[in-house]
Amino acid sequence: MGTMQEDEGLGFGSSLPVPSVQEIVRNDANNIPERYIKNPEDRPKGSDICLVSDDIPIINLYMLSKGDEDERRKLDIACQEWGFFQIINHGADGVLTKMKAAVEEFFDLPLSEKKKYGMAANDVQGYGQGYVVSEDQKLDWNDLLFLITLPANFRNIKYWPLTIPGFKETIEEYAKEIQRVADEIFANLSLLMGVESDFLKQMHGDAKQGIRMNYYPSCARPDLVLGVSPHSDSSSITLLVQDDEITALQIKHKGAWVPVKPIPNAIVVNIGDVMEAWSNGRYKSIEHRAVTNVEKPRISAAAFVIPGNEVELNPLKTMVDDDGRPRIFKNGVKYIDYLRYTLAKKMEGKLANIEYLKLEN
Repeated sequence: MGTMQEDEGLGFGSSLPVPSVQEIVRNDANNIPERYIKNPEDRPKGSDICLVSDDIPIINLYMLSKGDEDERRKLDIACQEWGFFQIINHGADGVLTKMKAAVEEFFDLPLSEKKKYGMAANDVQGYGQGYVVSEDQKLDWNDLLFLITLPANFRNIKYWPLTIPGFKETIEEYAKEIQRVADEIFANLSLLMGVESDFLKQMHGDAKQGIRMNYYPSCARPDLVLGVSPHSDSSSITLLVQDDEITALQIKHKGAWVPVKPIPNAIVVNIGDVMEAWSNGRYKSIEHRAVTNVEKPRISAAAFVIPGNEVELNPLKTMVDDDGRPRIFKNGVKYIDYLRYTLAKKMEGKLANIEYLKLEN
């Protein structure tokens, strides 16, 4: 198989075109259009913040790869209690640095150049904004470029800015390294879930990797907007490289928002809705959001591990029993149906999505 045909969408859904936030700020740094000002109840508030960032688990990938039981136990607790953790000693430091530079180079292009890679009406790949489903919904303070990166035959090269020297090679190298890290996590989670180490990787079927490159402009009134609205991810896991200097990602933990303080060269990993279903709720997909700041723009790159379209999101048999672990998720929901359901709605927290997968009480 070759690459996808240029006019072929993924079949996931689409997002409506909206103005570039980067250009809004470039033209007038004090301008915050009404569509970006969140309703009062949705705005970030200092009173909602819980400053326990140091408690977010840190997992040593090198130790995991060596079969260290203590490290695997830490991973188990992190996925149960937090749904988020930071990975260190992953061996990909140089690639992360190059990836961040590539993201910056793309967003440094003139708007006319970036628009050449704009999302088509039938696709979520390309340059624009995600989850825009109506002309009157409130918008997030970011621009993005979303690419399917693996497998190679699913790439739609018309969305790849090949005019940037080395861009393609950097993305390819990053995608490969991120997949290696993801596979190590899956191997360990498989063992923790009582199955063979290759089980979860096989569960994904005809899996894909998608990378969302984000640009969050500075904002004159960060108290009125959100870089990304609260949501959980419809992936199995997500692996994020974020700006080392700016704390903007926040996760919902015990009812409060906890800032995820960047650790240089760490990869932030979070459990997605698919893994919560497969684990029958043992591992938690966590609501998260991004805030903005007055001083400077911020970039990040999130890699989503995406199961094959026909994969069913049934809980593993090892995660269900009659002694206190009744099945709480449906059998027979296909991943593509769940993904289309989530992409057809604006981001509005986790509950509305995960309930779609759960058995009715």
